[in-house]
This record gives sequence, structure tokens and C-alpha cells, in this order.
Amino acid sequence: MREKGKPVKIICPGKVYRRDDDDATHSHQFMQIEGLVVDKKATMADLKGTLALLMQHLFGKDREIRFRPSFFPFTEPSVEVDVSCFKCNGKGCPMCKHTGWIEILGAGMVHPRVLEMAGYDSKIYQGFAFGLGVERVTMLRNEIDDIRHFYTNDIRFLHQF
Repeated sequence: MREKGKPVKIICPGKVYRRDDDDATHSHQFMQIEGLVVDKKATMADLKGTLALLMQHLFGKDREIRFRPSFFPFTEPSVEVDVSCFKCNGKGCPMCKHTGWIEILGAGMVHPRVLEMAGYDSKIYQGFAFGLGVERVTMLRNEIDDIRHFYTNDIRFLHQF
């Protein structure tokens, strides 16, 4: 982003720390894949298309996504992104808590103030960003029932993979 006026398209991994209750599906630390696009014509439609393609690649071509309004400090608007349940095909089962949907990631359009602080003219440039938890995707793809298994160093768990 230091080269002003140039589009940015990145995917990068990193460890995330957050205040969260430690339960079977959440952890106060996890690995996340961040995506960021900044360009003159980046739109919410581009974000939706990118995420639909990613979810279909990860969970199958029949997957649908939906956006729900949310709040993240660096994006506006912000959304939670759900994927249609790949176990029951959206009919409702224990994996999706009988809703047909599984919350998978957070995303949104980069807040204009964030762009300005990075030296971009927010009247010309827009961007979108998303964060996808690696453990969450692994849990869903492999039907792992407790995120804490990743951190206990139990060799029996590791030998499954």
C-alpha cells in the first residue's frame, strides 16, 4: 500500500488473538487467512463473487453464501458470511444448528478512513477485506467437534490427518 495509486490484492496468513469465550467452536487465538483488495473499482459485488467462489472451492459447487450485517472496526459496511450447510444441504442438522447455514467468516468494504490513513484518496479508491479462520474451515471440512483439539498436542488426534 506504500506505492500510492497502485492496486493491492493480497492474501496472507497470520495468528489472531481476540477476547472470546473458550468453547468447542471458538478460541481466543487462531490462524486466519486475510484477504485485501484495494482498487478504483472494487465493489461489494466483487467481494461477494470472490467469497462465493472460495466457498465453492472449499466446500463444493452446490454451496451458497449469504451476508448478514455485522460490525468490524475497519470495514463499513461489515458482514458476517454464512455458507449453506454441506452436511445436510441446507435442510438443517446438528452441524448447522438446524438453520441450514454455517457462519464461516467476517468481511466488508474497507472503511474510507482506513484508506485515507494509508494514503489513498477514498473518493477514487475502494477496497474489500475478509478474514477466514483456518481451524474453523478445517473443523467443518473434517467434522471435528472441538477446536481445542488443535492445541492439546494429542497424538491420536493428529494421526487422523
